[in-house]
This record gives sequence, C-alpha cells and structure tokens, in this order.
Amino acid sequence: MELLIGRVIKAHGIRGEVAVEPTTDEPEIRFAVGEVLHGTQGKKEHTLTVRSVRPHQGRLLVTFEEIPDRTAAESLRATKFFAAPLEAEDDDEGFYDHELEGLGVLHQGVLIGKVTGITHGVAQSLLEVEMGEEDDIRTVLIPFVEEIVPEVDLEAGTVEITPPEGLLEL
Repeated sequence: MELLIGRVIKAHGIRGEVAVEPTTDEPEIRFAVGEVLHGTQGKKEHTLTVRSVRPHQGRLLVTFEEIPDRTAAESLRATKFFAAPLEAEDDDEGFYDHELEGLGVLHQGVLIGKVTGITHGVAQSLLEVEMGEEDDIRTVLIPFVEEIVPEVDLEAGTVEITPPEGLLEL
C-alpha cells in the first residue's frame, strides 16, 4: 500500500521550483535531497529526483533534477507523490490514520463504539469515535494519549480506552 506524501500546488519562480504541500509526518525524510519521488498526474506518471528543498510559508519549495525551468515546473501542477509507509524503528512510534479508522472501541471490555477518524492537533491527536444506538449516534473526541488509550491492538481490530469521568458524556 502506498500513501500520499505530498502534491504539487504550483510553480514558483523561474528556475523550475515547485511549491509542494506535504501530507506526511516526515517531510524531511520523504523530500530529502537525492530522494526519488514517484508521482501521478491524472494518467501521467513521473519519477523525479529531489535536487534541493527549502521550507516556504508552510509548504516546501522543491527543485528536481529532471525539471530545468518554470515551463517544465508548470507541467507538474497537481502531481501527487506516493510512497510506501516508513518502517517504524520502535513499535511505540505511532500509527497511521488508516490503521486506526474502523477499529472497535472497548471500555472495560465492552464494545462501545468505532473509530471513524483522527483529528491532529498541535499538542495531541484526537480519536473521533461514533457511539450510541442506531437512532442516537453521536461522535465523541477522545485524546489519543497513553493514559486514556493504553492499548491499540491492530490484529484484534480494537482500541481499549480508560476515559476520565465525564469524557464520554455529552
């Protein structure tokens, strides 16, 4: 499975730079000088080698060995770059959103809901959990921290939560 790691927004300047919006947690690894990126643009496929990269207004300005000028850079607009997930050096490093979405949520061994999404914040991420009966479904945001979500079992398809009093109440 390949993950979207970024997309070209527009050309920048006259020397072939493009503005890339990274969609990866590790842009310094994915867009490092010398990295070979695989991208798609509709039915076109691109293989590009990063020549230089620098941050600019929340995006990356990237030049590629294969792109000599602005005209060539303009032709990359809307290219999406994909890559295989990085291998975690340590199991505690975290999870990808797609691994968490759909997991059953257990509280004291009882299934109480399902993870429907993840909201990433500055301090921590939040699990979006749908709970309730068919005619009274509500979404609860649960801080994705070890004290509240002590166990994630991808094989079993569940997360165990130990919420503080009142967290699950509306």
